[in-house]
Amino acid sequence: MQKFAVAAEQLAATTKKLQKLAILADYLQPRTVDEAALSAVFFSGRPFPAWEETTLQVGGRSLWSIVAELAGKPEAELTASYRRLGDLGAVAGDVLPERLGQGVGVLEVESAFRQIAAARGASAKNILVRELLSRATPVEAKYIVKIMTGDLRIGLKESLVEEAIAKAYGSTPAEVQRANMLLGDIGETLRLAASGRLTQARMRMFHPIGFMLASPVESTEGALSFFSEAAIEDKYDGIRAQAHVSDGEVRIFSRTRDEITESFPELPPALVGLPQDVILDGEIVAWDYPSQSTQAIVDETASEESEQKADNLGRARPFRVLQQRLGRKKVSDKMLRETPVGYLVFDVLYANGELLIERPLRERAQILDALLSAPRKSVHHRDHPWTSLRTGRETQGTLTFETAEPQTDTGIIRAPVFRASSPDELEQLFVAARARGNEGLMIKDLKSPYTPGKRGKSWLKMKRELATLDVVVTAVEYGHGKRIGVLSDYTFAVWNDDRLVNIGKAYSGLTDAEIAEMTKWFLEHTIEDRGFLRVVEPKIVLEVAFNNMMRSDRHESGYALRFPRIVRLRPDKSAEDADTLERAKEIYDNQG
Repeated sequence: MQKFAVAAEQLAATTKKLQKLAILADYLQPRTVDEAALSAVFFSGRPFPAWEETTLQVGGRSLWSIVAELAGKPEAELTASYRRLGDLGAVAGDVLPERLGQGVGVLEVESAFRQIAAARGASAKNILVRELLSRATPVEAKYIVKIMTGDLRIGLKESLVEEAIAKAYGSTPAEVQRANMLLGDIGETLRLAASGRLTQARMRMFHPIGFMLASPVESTEGALSFFSEAAIEDKYDGIRAQAHVSDGEVRIFSRTRDEITESFPELPPALVGLPQDVILDGEIVAWDYPSQSTQAIVDETASEESEQKADNLGRARPFRVLQQRLGRKKVSDKMLRETPVGYLVFDVLYANGELLIERPLRERAQILDALLSAPRKSVHHRDHPWTSLRTGRETQGTLTFETAEPQTDTGIIRAPVFRASSPDELEQLFVAARARGNEGLMIKDLKSPYTPGKRGKSWLKMKRELATLDVVVTAVEYGHGKRIGVLSDYTFAVWNDDRLVNIGKAYSGLTDAEIAEMTKWFLEHTIEDRGFLRVVEPKIVLEVAFNNMMRSDRHESGYALRFPRIVRLRPDKSAEDADTLERAKEIYDNQG
């Protein structure tokens, strides 16, 4: 592990990609295949391969306590180290003592991780973590903690690990990338590369592929300037979801690649009858269903007729409604009836034994349409044996199911697709999408492949802010990464009569120069220093934008802002000029 740590230190010390690539390849090449494979996983910032569901379940507070105990130093010294260095792994490397006989190997660390993951209860896990860190040198402990927290911070993306594997074992980056995408295991990919067997990699279902991302565009004219043929869809205010369907099993993953199937138990029965193994991409939204199922529409113009047919599919409800369903392991029958969801499918990534991401969107759309219109298999979802599907060719738009419980309309909805040939037509579609309660539009190049994890100009998103609020900063925190040592995370509030109540937190939108200037001000106007957080004099006013507003117990105001970002500092306004809780309630009531 010492050599791993030395390589990690070298990687952190340079910002040049070619140097990072050389350091990593030079490290991997002389290692045994077993050690190199595990190192590749660790360099990707994980204790275990991506496809595995294994987790350590050791919290940051437990790690902090263990490091403090092993260091034998006062809390204040650890806090000062954290402020200076910005993450717990670096603190461990800074404060842990060096003793003779210390040192652990990469294989030992992986074995210890497996034991920690298998241990039951915090006490048993903490004993194992303490034993591992006590045997490691300070620099080894630094990177062990970083791997455990998923916070490696050495300027290394998994794509660079893929390139280093290609360089070390004489294959191409594209071959390595494809194999890793199929397997979800960078270590197994390295093993195949080392033995010249990358072409033998096969799709491993139930590990999420990276999601293709969209770039924002401000105007209708700009949106139509990037490509000649565009598919246009509403931009729904839900959660991005990737559905894997295979052999009577359905699992659904969020954009963060967490499994969310349990929160939406009505969706697996609607998906499980698809005629072949598939991976779908779409958006889960709270949905108002029409009285009868309706065909999905793919229309050539932005005509009123096509918009009316899209409306006939039903309508998305505000995100605050969907929020009631998120994170639940058990969803009551009452909630299923009162807050039904729809899975708005807009892409297919895998079908008929083939990874489809390199095919153009036009072809993927045709494959998706054929999948959703084909007769469904008569299968029982293994987690819902009481379910019988009621589907058919005539119900491509919405698939419903019957249960022993009272019937609940639910299903897969083929996201309606429109076309526009002029900025005026695109504006009409935008206005119609907003009238349906959606965020705006997605504009996609029909010739584009699906590029996982990348944000280019093949997919564009056009939306406009819901509103902005003028708020008062009440507390600040030190940032991470390049913002170590500056106060860049701002908690802010609005007025409720004569007192300020917190309503959100933001860390993006200001320039480095503005953050440096504000850090100096906040340090000089701190009311209470709580270590990681400083309560400050409520005098700084910000204008913040956000996508929507939700009910929330997290803040004293009773509300939270979704995707808040700082538009600008408002030195022209005093704290007394900031917005009120009444204004926030007005925005909440009027949205959607």
